[in-house]
Amino acid sequence: MEAIAETPTPTHVSAGQLTSLIQQAPAGPWGQEFEARRASRLALEPEALGQTRDRAFAHFSATGFPTLKQEAWRFTNVRPVVEAAFPLAEEVSAGVELVDPHRYSGTSPLVFVDGYFSPQLSMPPALPDGVILAPISSALETHPELVLPHLAQHAATAEAPFAALNTALGGDGLFLYVPKGQVVEPTLHLLYLSVTAQCSTYPRTLIVLEDSAQACVIEHYASSHEDAYFTCPVTEMVLGANATLDHYKVQRESLAAFHVANQASRQGRDSVLRSHSISVGGALVRNDLGAYLGGTGVSSTLNGLYLGEGTQHIDNQMRVDHAEPHGYSHELYKGVLDERSRAVFNGLIHVHPGAQKTDAVQSNQNLLVSHGALANSNPQLEIFADDVRCTHGSTVGQLDPEAIYYLRTRGIGELAARSLLTYAFASDIVSRVRVDSLRNELEEMLFNRLPKGEIVRQAV
Repeated sequence: MEAIAETPTPTHVSAGQLTSLIQQAPAGPWGQEFEARRASRLALEPEALGQTRDRAFAHFSATGFPTLKQEAWRFTNVRPVVEAAFPLAEEVSAGVELVDPHRYSGTSPLVFVDGYFSPQLSMPPALPDGVILAPISSALETHPELVLPHLAQHAATAEAPFAALNTALGGDGLFLYVPKGQVVEPTLHLLYLSVTAQCSTYPRTLIVLEDSAQACVIEHYASSHEDAYFTCPVTEMVLGANATLDHYKVQRESLAAFHVANQASRQGRDSVLRSHSISVGGALVRNDLGAYLGGTGVSSTLNGLYLGEGTQHIDNQMRVDHAEPHGYSHELYKGVLDERSRAVFNGLIHVHPGAQKTDAVQSNQNLLVSHGALANSNPQLEIFADDVRCTHGSTVGQLDPEAIYYLRTRGIGELAARSLLTYAFASDIVSRVRVDSLRNELEEMLFNRLPKGEIVRQAV
């Protein structure tokens, strides 16, 4: 695989420095949890990974949790997460009946229950020779030379305290490795399932595609209860030259849950990434996405749909770096906000010097279906090349009264007309999903969520 970007070598933290860092860590159990986990991991994990964890905890200790005074967090208050201070989840067993509601037809899920891999509930599909699909903990033992160059090396930790916390405390997660030229035909379904309330999990997903490899992955977060808990995931995706990855993140957790995630992608020459994010559950949701287009001819599509109700707060932060010429990126995020829900979108396209012929589009569109909903949108461009085509824009508004009137004149009631127009707005993202079972499930979710949804189903 071609080198995409150099990663600094983790610095070692001495025992004395570590003790000081733990004592200086933000109030709560995080320092004690880190110390306890570090002691148990010394004999189980490679020394290089231990140093990376030490370095991440050093960053977390230095920065602490973000506050409203920081520009990137000025609309999102994480105090509820900090005050809850949920302890790390313990390993528990779960029955197949808890998994069945979250299956997609035609896929075989790999299941993590409260952050721990469950071989009893998982059904890995048959895969081509050389493809590795395994828990990160197992892959570290059998293929450390494939895991360590990428694990916790691409998601920023220096200025991202929650990503640093995941790296320091992170439990298990999925490792997918596809060697050069191999094509994984079945859609891979990764299910992170919460079954225990009032706890925290730090799952990690690492996807590495070598040159000309192909795969499709559904990264799915769900719960079997409606209580509060904290999920802090990190996903890293590395694509070699000419590789293609279809990635879907589906977040349908408890409406009382907290979900703060970090996603990083690194792409080599002529690679193609299509990533779609669907956020439905969660009381407080934060998604930080970083895409680094590190080769010529790279194509990156980052689309998202978020649905808010009640007092949900959904925050999407995005940075797309065009580092080489002839790169293409397209970002379309749409939100439907009801009742007193809140949404934040902050997107940045950064075109590096020399990245000529860049073609980049970024759009955020918000539909407010109640007078109490609110959206803050801030798309941005930073361009340091003179031969590019870059556009950005955002809209925040309500349904068009003329469109509602038009439908009513054709015998459709006002509530059904509103739902039909809302469905048309949201289905623009859903229709782009290439996995039939997932697309059908998302369409059903829209029908069930909308008032007069049965009328909408019949109309479309």
